[in-house]
Amino acid sequence: MNSPQQPKELKRLVITCGGTGGHFFPGLSIAREFKEEGGEVLLFLSGKNADTQADIATLHGIDSVKLTSSPRPNSVTGVYKFMADTLSGIVTGRKQLKKFNPDTLLAMGSFTSLPSAIGAWSLNIPIFLHDGNARVGKANRFLSRWAKHLCTAFPAVNASQIRCPYSFTGMPVRPELIGSTISKKDAIESLNINFGSILDPELPTMLIFGGSQGAEIFNRTFPEAMLESINRQFQVLHLTGHGKFEMVNNTYEKAFFPFLALPSASEMDLFYQAADVVISRSGGSTIAELTLFGKFAFLVPYPHAAEDHQYDNALYMKNGDAAEIIDNAACTKEKVAKLLDRWLENPAKYRELGVKAKALSKPHAAADTLQVIRDVLAK
Repeated sequence: MNSPQQPKELKRLVITCGGTGGHFFPGLSIAREFKEEGGEVLLFLSGKNADTQADIATLHGIDSVKLTSSPRPNSVTGVYKFMADTLSGIVTGRKQLKKFNPDTLLAMGSFTSLPSAIGAWSLNIPIFLHDGNARVGKANRFLSRWAKHLCTAFPAVNASQIRCPYSFTGMPVRPELIGSTISKKDAIESLNINFGSILDPELPTMLIFGGSQGAEIFNRTFPEAMLESINRQFQVLHLTGHGKFEMVNNTYEKAFFPFLALPSASEMDLFYQAADVVISRSGGSTIAELTLFGKFAFLVPYPHAAEDHQYDNALYMKNGDAAEIIDNAACTKEKVAKLLDRWLENPAKYRELGVKAKALSKPHAAADTLQVIRDVLAK
């Protein structure tokens, strides 16, 4: 007679989180939380950003290994390369899994997670999943057939397509952002000191950022509409993305209102807390940060996101009365001007709606995801 299977403890964890920052940084946040709790963790990275991501992980004392992978194929040639890279990733992943001997593997989504997840399955290592969008992606839907559990960043809009138990644990954010609470006045004073700006803490303040590529809508349409506004009692914080800063900064040089334009910033907690309202895309991490800091947002979902998942993310905030969705194609200078007028007619209203955004936040998503894994393994 076989003896009952003993419950497993979670002491050693592999997280596969290669691909874009939307997969890597939440995975890194969970890794940092797990290490803080006393666990041993290893990251599996892949894709064109793997070297940079490995360096970032090292700065936080997290070890990583790089696996070969390809994005989802879209041509015959692509299929052959995808299969070859996947096979190579499985072989390398199996070797690393045997060496590290984890209690489980957590896959953070995207097709870059397939090799290591298949390798874990072949070694009878329990697989857990996390998806960073309201619409669970194709890779996670595929892997859910063999997974013990899937954790979601937002309530899943396509839950019927998930083939394993699932729960809404939230989107892990950088630990530095959690618990960062200062007043708008102090945040603006810090920005003025750090960047030599002359922002006024009494003025309604708008934060604009449009992703690392610096979308045209954010970097041309919004600034030009603001320059033509009759209302001059506001100010702007604008993160342009690299390669667009000079153009945007030159536009703002004609402005009658205070502004601070930068290519990017590591001090996002200051920017969020200095702002009264935000204009942005609606990636999973952005939504998590907006809700964490309690900011109402005018969201312009990226129109080419897979399966239009940014719209589903934006809808999570909109349904909570914490955002307005603007269609990318309809985002004209005239529409932006009307939006600006509505905001400045009653800026206090939008600050109050930010409280509703705060109610949607999941600040302990990393710890909660780890707890789900522990609970399932203990059964």
